[in-house]
Amino acid sequence: MFWPMFAIALGFLGLVVLGVLAVRVFVEAERLGRQVTDSARRISRAAEELERASAGAARSAEAL
Repeated sequence: MFWPMFAIALGFLGLVVLGVLAVRVFVEAERLGRQVTDSARRISRAAEELERASAGAARSAEAL
């Protein structure tokens, strides 16, 4: 009777470990998603600034 109960306990413990790991993966995936969103916003902002700067440089070159 000991071995079947031991096997059930190990199975339950394995499921608990898998659950904890799944939660950790979910939390890290959310964190990565936030970082990607933030990086995309910063890249977009930098692209807009570069576009404005290049337009200003083009106007300066035309004036010469």
